[in-house]
Amino acid sequence: MRSSLAHLALEVTYLDRARAFYVDHLGLDPVRETDTEVVFRVGDAELVLRRPTAVPRGGLHVHYAFSTPNGAFETWRERFADLDPEEYEFGSYRSIYVDDPDGHCVEVGDNAERSSASSRVEPDDDAERSSASNRPAAGDNADRSPASGPPEAGDEADRREDAPPLTDIFEIVLEVEDLDAAVALYETLGFEPYDRGENRRRVRLAGPFDLELWEPQLGLADARGGVHVDLALRVADPEATVVAVADRVGEAVQVDTRHGDGLRVRDPDGHYLTFVGGAGD
Repeated sequence: MRSSLAHLALEVTYLDRARAFYVDHLGLDPVRETDTEVVFRVGDAELVLRRPTAVPRGGLHVHYAFSTPNGAFETWRERFADLDPEEYEFGSYRSIYVDDPDGHCVEVGDNAERSSASSRVEPDDDAERSSASNRPAAGDNADRSPASGPPEAGDEADRREDAPPLTDIFEIVLEVEDLDAAVALYETLGFEPYDRGENRRRVRLAGPFDLELWEPQLGLADARGGVHVDLALRVADPEATVVAVADRVGEAVQVDTRHGDGLRVRDPDGHYLTFVGGAGD
């Protein structure tokens, strides 16, 4: 079953503060803004920052990863220098991890040359890292107030232009209660397991992006799997997709999305999956 990521939605407390982080540090350019959402485009997918005003709310403490071209890693290290980053190596490429203001663990990997999603295998225990972290937990951040106001347009454009490109979202981590049941659900959606933890209850699956399913735990850089994450997937036939997983998810609801009409379901772990048309067979 061919699919692609249409959007990943994250819950944030203050839109101004979250927006500033993703513009200033990641160089992303908002493509849509409302009173409750800020939307960025990354490759063919959207990253949505959402205040908790309705359901689905957007994921909490989500670990996810961006791809960036090889050769850009030093620039990202400089841009993240004041965020107490952690770095890890996975075979032939490196990743750098930082926390955003709402406790989401943001990873940037210089893995543009990876031949497939399954080229990466994550160690079960903390690997040797380039810099030890003593960053505070998200709840310990000193600045909990909203940003004082939007930045000047010229300054914002300069920060975006200075950032290396982020080419796609190549990994998303979900927290699940029953690992085997969750793996079976996502296998039905076309994801293929290729790496199982020996010391930690986790499974990595290859698909349109790498999907990690973790029972509750801390991973590298003290990352956690997201809870009540909101994902939209482009599929060839949304109705057939819902039929394929009907015995594993809640009742489907028809919704109108930015990507077109879709069918939304809730999986047993509280994650929202919206299927929209647009992926070829």
